[in-house]
Amino acid sequence: MKTVQIPETLFIQLLNCHLFNETDEEQEQEIQTALETKLNALVGRRLYSAYKTADTSEEREKARQEYLDLKGYRESYRW
Repeated sequence: MKTVQIPETLFIQLLNCHLFNETDEEQEQEIQTALETKLNALVGRRLYSAYKTADTSEEREKARQEYLDLKGYRESYRW
């Protein structure tokens, strides 16, 4: 099983939210934003690793295109 590191502040916010039910709308939004950012970073890293370690050129190109789509690069900036 892989581990995921998160900032200490996010960890404390999650504890307050789930264990103590001590959050307001603003904190919930901050938690959601931080988790979405972390998820995007994880997906980006997975796609980049797939691009670098793919067995065939077709798999590499597919992973590269997905990575560029995730990062939001327009077609005109791609090679």
